Amino acid sequence: MVSDVPIVSRLTAAGLTAACLALLGTAGCGEVGEASAAPLSRDSLITETAGQLATGSGLTYSAKYQVTGGEIATVHRAQQPFRASYVYPGGRLIATSTVTVRCAGSTCESTAADPAAAASLDTGPLISAEAVQAMLATAALDPVVETAQHDTTIAGRHATCLSLSGVDGAAADAFDLCVTNEGALASFTATIAGKRIDQALTAYREDVPDDAFQVPPTARLIDKSTK
Repeated sequence: MVSDVPIVSRLTAAGLTAACLALLGTAGCGEVGEASAAPLSRDSLITETAGQLATGSGLTYSAKYQVTGGEIATVHRAQQPFRASYVYPGGRLIATSTVTVRCAGSTCESTAADPAAAASLDTGPLISAEAVQAMLATAALDPVVETAQHDTTIAGRHATCLSLSGVDGAAADAFDLCVTNEGALASFTATIAGKRIDQALTAYREDVPDDAFQVPPTARLIDKSTK
């Protein structure tokens, strides 16, 4: 059963400060998650959603998405050591604690580790959780942004959804997202740079395949990581 209980709010200055602090790091967002055991105030909706996504960054999982046009994209994350892979139509990004690999078509380029690499996936067809967190951080600074929250079920998993409008300075002035209870991005919808992004989770599992973080054997790899 899908529930739909909207809550409309405007953020106060206190709520904005809390949201920004929560987005400074996973530890800070974790503290927010613990505090949210009490009923949420409307001003904490963005903080809570950002905290859920930050929690997801510490999980190991594989997620499959249907993106705009009906095509498929996948996200793999693993810990100790940290590794993440984003595979989408036309490209691939592999990020680890030591190297970043970006692929376009059958050509891949390896460079030194870039902690902000995942956040650059913000124009589709696959948008990363890190890019969504950056958009939430911008929204948290806008004192008149409007939000509406509801619960739903996506790919058999409970998710909390947030709709934002009137956002000044973000990649999109209005966007919708859902986050699973575990902290994985469940869906995202927006128009960014004139392109429609529709992304929805279709499968989720708490492990990753053996080759999740490997460059495809048929790809041409250009290694610039030591230059």
